[in-house]
Amino acid sequence: MAVQVYGCNHVVIEVTDAKKAVKFYQDVFGLTMLRGGEGAAWCKLGEHQFMAIFEVKPLQPDRTKHFGLMVRDARQIKEVRRKLTKKYKLKLHPDFRCDF
Repeated sequence: MAVQVYGCNHVVIEVTDAKKAVKFYQDVFGLTMLRGGEGAAWCKLGEHQFMAIFEVKPLQPDRTKHFGLMVRDARQIKEVRRKLTKKYKLKLHPDFRCDF
């Protein structure tokens, strides 16, 4: 029998400040915190998915690491864009892949 993937269980990201990252993802995407402490945090992404946030020093940038979050419609994309550019002063990728 062939394996059939039906979803994603979790995403792991590395950051330099876990508390700051949690506040950011809660504010921009409304993620719910599951648990955290000691430089790590887990946020609920969907019904059965989560994002693990780990604090590391030094951060090792890598353009191949990424993850995707789905939002409901173009109105929500506009709100995410507004928060990222106005509140967080982030520069978005020209085609708005939401890389930051």
